[in-house]
Amino acid sequence: MKFVSIIQVIVSVLLVISILLQNRGSGLSAAFGGDFGGYYTKRGFEKFLFYFSIILSILFIILAIINVYLASQ
Repeated sequence: MKFVSIIQVIVSVLLVISILLQNRGSGLSAAFGGDFGGYYTKRGFEKFLFYFSIILSILFIILAIINVYLASQ
């Protein structure tokens, strides 16, 4: 059970870092008049970071479910 908790902490830190690195369209400038039009496609590292964040979030949820299951036994 301790191993699952350690892995979950590592995944959570990586998830926070990957979300913080995605800074496009963030802040008040985007809310009050940023990029209004156009279609934007992710390329390169930004695309990798996007999918990496999705994978980490799914892994975090799975680890949380496993952690709850192991704690209940």
